[in-house]
Amino acid sequence: MPYFQTSEKFEEVLGGFFKLMGETPVIADKLLKSKLIIRFRYTDPDLVMVIDCSGDKIDVRPNDTDTKAIVEMSMSSDIAHKFWFGKINLTKALTRREMIAKGPIPKVLKLLPAIKPSYNMYPKYLDENGYEQYNILKAYKPVAPA
Repeated sequence: MPYFQTSEKFEEVLGGFFKLMGETPVIADKLLKSKLIIRFRYTDPDLVMVIDCSGDKIDVRPNDTDTKAIVEMSMSSDIAHKFWFGKINLTKALTRREMIAKGPIPKVLKLLPAIKPSYNMYPKYLDENGYEQYNILKAYKPVAPA
């Protein structure tokens, strides 16, 4: 069973997080330098989201199927969700075809250091915005030895 039951809820959670990253200078400044336009295609539930870094601020556009993207990324919503916790290695996911990328992949890989701070931001974002039920890190807390 997927973490998100509806496209609307997934869009609300992930779209809000992308907007937060776009307002976080340590991340946004580096993404804007890339000038990339990335279209994410998610399944289970289905959602299309464009992250446009080609202007002077990051523009997050859900359901944008018209903009010409430089990079297209496809994955399940669960893989995307786990990725933002730092639980999915992008290179391995691409190799295993858990994520499918089209476009200049080296440019995407260069963005990994830029988005690294987001791995700590995501669980905090979930907790602070009423999405605690999606915080999978709480399930990963190690059990103290008896």
